[in-house]
Amino acid sequence: MYERQVMKKPTTTGKAEVLFADIAVARIEPNLTLPAKFKRMLAQYDFAARVKDKHVGIKMHFGGGTGYTTIPPVFVRILVEALKDAGAKRIKVMDNDPASGVARGYTREVLGCEVVSCFGATGKYLYSEPLGYKTVDTALFGGEAVDCDYFIDFAHVKGHGDCGFGGALKNIAMGVVPPVTRGKLHRLEGGIAYDGTRCTRCGKCIKECPNGAISANKKKKIEIFFHHCTYCQHCVMICPVHALKMEDRRFEDFAHGMALVTAKFLQRFAPGQTLFINVLLNITIFCDCWGMSTAALVPDIGILASEDICAVEMASLDMIKTENLLQNGLPKGRALREGAHLFEKIHGKDPYLMVRCLQQLHGGSLQYRLREIT
Repeated sequence: MYERQVMKKPTTTGKAEVLFADIAVARIEPNLTLPAKFKRMLAQYDFAARVKDKHVGIKMHFGGGTGYTTIPPVFVRILVEALKDAGAKRIKVMDNDPASGVARGYTREVLGCEVVSCFGATGKYLYSEPLGYKTVDTALFGGEAVDCDYFIDFAHVKGHGDCGFGGALKNIAMGVVPPVTRGKLHRLEGGIAYDGTRCTRCGKCIKECPNGAISANKKKKIEIFFHHCTYCQHCVMICPVHALKMEDRRFEDFAHGMALVTAKFLQRFAPGQTLFINVLLNITIFCDCWGMSTAALVPDIGILASEDICAVEMASLDMIKTENLLQNGLPKGRALREGAHLFEKIHGKDPYLMVRCLQQLHGGSLQYRLREIT
């Protein structure tokens, strides 16, 4: 474990600028497509002044299993090449498990830079930060993420059963922390209850648990080993008879905890040392951590970028509209419920809550002005 100086909370007044590269094209020309617009978007940030001779980290989510709707590698390589051209000393793309990204093309040969674990080669390279918030007494942050001179949060926006949605905020709160910290965060939501009278012993929860926390005893009843459980709720959502469910739901606590962990991580970087890029392509109902892909909920939108994490999250959510819902993106038989946002109508949780919490804890702006890259 290591300690590092924490920066002061930044302040933002007025509307923050958010750059937008629209996937729509005016004409069928390569220079008008999204990759070309993305190059022009990155040129707006004058990387030469920001990253020359510096150590740059790009935090992504590599997905897993048979998932295929993560960020296309071509966009990652464009970003890496822009940083190289600007004179970055070292560039690395990070997630929890580099091996999980190989099937989706996240390799050194494809991306043109190092691909590493946030937690180092041993998985134990961590910084500790005291938080003192209910179940989250401390947070552990991956050393490879903390040690960057310049940090780029390259997030893929998705729906999410726990958070309401996943974007730049979740890419930090759940992405640069190890399972022990993710477990503490998920415990803010409540516990998992098992109803043996409903259970059909199909074994789906055992198979789908990403942490090997569920097993069947000699009487074929489900047992959860909570030392391994991170409360990700995959078992709750996969159970066909609802034999597993969350108890004492406290989404407000969870949203605050996610924002708190994100704020503490970002406070380790001085203003001007972070950039947030949200990709709004293949926006599916669940996060890439499910290890599979489903049809998109809405048509592809494009890419957003800002130096203000709150602004880029607000802009991303605002662009995802209920009226654009593609019915194939919902499991058959699943209907929308009441709510103000599409993700709330699907998951029953206000997706803006985490962002509002982060703004209160970290600063930034909930208002933005959009500048389109043509």
